Amino acid sequence: MSSKNKQSKQIQDKKAQVLGGGKGGSSKGLAVMVVVAVLALGGGLSWWLMSPGQAEAPLPASAAVVGGEQVVALPAALFNDGKARHFELKGADGITVRYFVIKSSDGVIRAAYDACDVCWPEGKGYYQQGDDMVCANCGKRFPSVKVNEVKGGCNPAPLQRRVENGKVIIRTADIAAGKRYFDFPRKG
Repeated sequence: MSSKNKQSKQIQDKKAQVLGGGKGGSSKGLAVMVVVAVLALGGGLSWWLMSPGQAEAPLPASAAVVGGEQVVALPAALFNDGKARHFELKGADGITVRYFVIKSSDGVIRAAYDACDVCWPEGKGYYQQGDDMVCANCGKRFPSVKVNEVKGGCNPAPLQRRVENGKVIIRTADIAAGKRYFDFPRKG
C-alpha cells in the first residue's frame, strides 16, 4: 500500500470513529448528540426565562488610545440595524459602569448610561422594544430619538460620544463619570 493510500485509509478510519461509522452505529456519537441537544435546550430555556432587559448580556468594552485620549472605540456599522447594544467597563475601583449605544430612527448614533436619576438603585437598566428604550424597573418608554437629548427623571442618563472615521468614540473618563449609578450598597 502506498503512503498516500495509507494516509487516505487513516483519515477515513478517523472519520468513521468520529462520525460513528461502522456497523451498529456509535454510542459515542449518540451521546454527543444528546449532550448538544440538552445544552441547546437548556440555553434556550434560560434565555426565555430571563427578563426582556436581561436577554442579552452586556459586552465588555476595552479601552484604546485615540488622539491621546483613553477611549472606547466601537465600529459605527455595528449599530446600523438600529438595535441597542449594551456594554460595560470595569473601573480600577471595581465598579462596573454599564451603558448602551443605539442608532436612533433619525439616523443619529446615541449613547446613554444603562441607568437613570430615578430607578438606578434597582440596577435594572433599559431594554429595547421597537423604537423605544424601556426602563426595566418602572416600564416607562423613551423614543430612541430622545436618548442623549433629554436628561433627568427616568430618562436614560446621557453619555457623551462622537463619531469619527467610522467609529463611535466614547472617552473612558466620561464612562467613569457615571459610576455613581452603579455604586450599589454592599449587601452582607
